[in-house]
Amino acid sequence: MRDNVQRKPRAGEVPATERFEVFTERQFDRIAELERLPEAQRFAMRVVANVLPFRVNRYVIESLIDWERVPDDPIFQLVFPQPGMLSEADFTRMADALKAGLPRDRIRAIAREIQAGLNPHPAGQQVLNVPRLNGEPLPGLQHKYRETVLFFPSQGQVCHSYCTFCFRWAQFVGDKSLRFASNEAESLHAYLRAHPAVTDLLVTGGDPMVMKTVHLAEYLEGLLQPGLEHVQSIRIGTKSLTFWPQRYVSDPDADDLLRLLERLVQAGRQVAIMAHFNHWREMDTDICREAIRRIRATGAVIRTQAPLIRHINDDAGVWARMWRTQVGLGLVPYYMFVERDTGARQYFEVPLARAWQIYRQAMQQVSGLARTARGPSMSAGPGKVEIQGVAEIQGEKVFVLRFVQGRNPDWVQRPFFARFDPEATWLDQLQPAFGEQAFFFEDEYRRMQEAALGR
Repeated sequence: MRDNVQRKPRAGEVPATERFEVFTERQFDRIAELERLPEAQRFAMRVVANVLPFRVNRYVIESLIDWERVPDDPIFQLVFPQPGMLSEADFTRMADALKAGLPRDRIRAIAREIQAGLNPHPAGQQVLNVPRLNGEPLPGLQHKYRETVLFFPSQGQVCHSYCTFCFRWAQFVGDKSLRFASNEAESLHAYLRAHPAVTDLLVTGGDPMVMKTVHLAEYLEGLLQPGLEHVQSIRIGTKSLTFWPQRYVSDPDADDLLRLLERLVQAGRQVAIMAHFNHWREMDTDICREAIRRIRATGAVIRTQAPLIRHINDDAGVWARMWRTQVGLGLVPYYMFVERDTGARQYFEVPLARAWQIYRQAMQQVSGLARTARGPSMSAGPGKVEIQGVAEIQGEKVFVLRFVQGRNPDWVQRPFFARFDPEATWLDQLQPAFGEQAFFFEDEYRRMQEAALGR
């Protein structure tokens, strides 16, 4: 049974899980639930939290974590830092700095040096993906695939809580040179107007749902202007249904947010809430289910996605139950991702061969309505590469792969083969099968990289 019993609020007081109260590394001592952990474990968590972002709120602590199962509880692993998230050398370096009581600016400098070695922007995000308007770069946008533009509103570059495995962890560590962000609605709309092939806008972050509705509306209602009819789908990437479902139920502007979604739907746009769920437990609270009901009542669709993560959901039964729960709530399973090659990857990554087995075994346990989830998919530099299976062809054991998205649309749905490697965890660790020297897309992708760098 979860140890999340709350005291009764005093007269006129808002219950704790209805007040947004957040804790960062500097407030570790204010999280009473951590007092049950040994001092050495609390110190180890503080060491990691000085390198990788940490932020958690009272709702997650009280309503989602089973403190009787800590540290093995999946939601605890989802939000609280663990010593294995840093290499032994990096962990020791930061631990020694904290024990020595070094000044805060020196601690930050050491953290920056460690962060630089964690591949803060994988898959060409800072070079290949940044578009231009009138010859000038638009740093708050990414345009990797022809039909889809990603937009990072500056007010949305934070989350209600932080996931320990987040591939966009560099957004949250305080170094503005590592961030994508924009506060220029006019530039966004002008760029979209100039690119009629774009059909989908993905508003992401951070989490756009930390924004007040009035600010979100500035970006989204502008999409209804003449000349932007080609932008038919508006996607909003968010973890708020897990970390703060009150956003749709009891926040002061929750009703305003729902009315905004409803206006967009009634104007003929497809509105998709791209909800990040990593475990079925995240949907196990009454307020989460009420938030889902209210969103669906606007006409918006909720699609779900998550990476496959060791220590949290590397189990076929967890995925099968999660997908069944989502279908039962009217959600559409969309993607199982492979953990990105960034940040604390060594703690979370799962070999591709095992990832495919987990995906396959989970699919075997669900009906066709849940088999809409594609995967396991790697969001790599050239595009989204899906592992379709393991096969033996002409006596050679191989991975069967395909692009479900590509920098060149001609790559999409083209099968290709890699030599089977039971230890490989990412595309760049795979070798072409059948004696080939390179995968079919590699020469063109290299030319794209060189062109982006101005060579």
